[in-house]
Amino acid sequence: MSDRFETLKLKDALLLNLKALEFHTMTPIQKMALPLVLEGKDIIAQAKTGSGKTAAFALSILDKLDPHSLKIQSLILCPTRELAEQVAKEIRTLARMLKNIKVLTICGGVQEIHQEKSLAHGAHIIVGTPGRTFSFLKSEQMNLDSVKSFVLDEADRMLDMGFHEDIMHIESFVPKERQSMLFSATFPLEIEELSRGVLTDAQTIKVDTEHDENIIEEIFYKVDSHQDKNDALLDVLNHYRPERLIVFCKTKQIVDSITKLLNKNGIFAAGIHGDIKQNERTTVLTMCSN
Repeated sequence: MSDRFETLKLKDALLLNLKALEFHTMTPIQKMALPLVLEGKDIIAQAKTGSGKTAAFALSILDKLDPHSLKIQSLILCPTRELAEQVAKEIRTLARMLKNIKVLTICGGVQEIHQEKSLAHGAHIIVGTPGRTFSFLKSEQMNLDSVKSFVLDEADRMLDMGFHEDIMHIESFVPKERQSMLFSATFPLEIEELSRGVLTDAQTIKVDTEHDENIIEEIFYKVDSHQDKNDALLDVLNHYRPERLIVFCKTKQIVDSITKLLNKNGIFAAGIHGDIKQNERTTVLTMCSN
């Protein structure tokens, strides 16, 4: 099978936009998934981050969308606000030659009243996090009766964050006659259990699931205490002097503690975790990307 996008039975506007974006050939996950999802099949796909999986489901959703109906036709769940916004942005880019396609993000960190007003004006596609989405469904602020496609993106991360129950509650609001797609970087037993509750006769796809071992070098330092750990972190930073880096921490409290430690030692640092408001998170990410 060819890996060229023009071989797919997509709307002309989508193909023209892909050409304008200089998206000529499909990634492996797109090549395997798109023919199946365009046929309306449920899929469970394993692919690593950066594999192009968003386009693998977004192009199919956009191809089948009825732009004249402002009822919600597709629901995409993501584990975090940042990923939901990233997915929504990519969908808008892929849809830019389709007229009046409305993509709305439903996530925490933004006052519900603003999202309620946006919902009142209608939307074709909702990209949301499980917690806020379920909250809107419970309060009857959102109706999913017209949903034709249901996507779980980075499902393993959502399960790690404890969203299994929310996902199954949300699924109960979605029509049984629909297309469902589940994407995950890993396939633990919990993913298999989740897929049985959400998917029907799903096709399994596994593409390029292993990361190149040569991309990241892992170095381990053994320390005896938390204080030694802090000193080791400062020693590593003083030795390598990186322009940018990310320090991952186990808890929100440790994030705040390490941020203070670095700033106290003359190293500019900004913390980011779930207790920080969305505008502050966005500011941190913007600073780090510039």
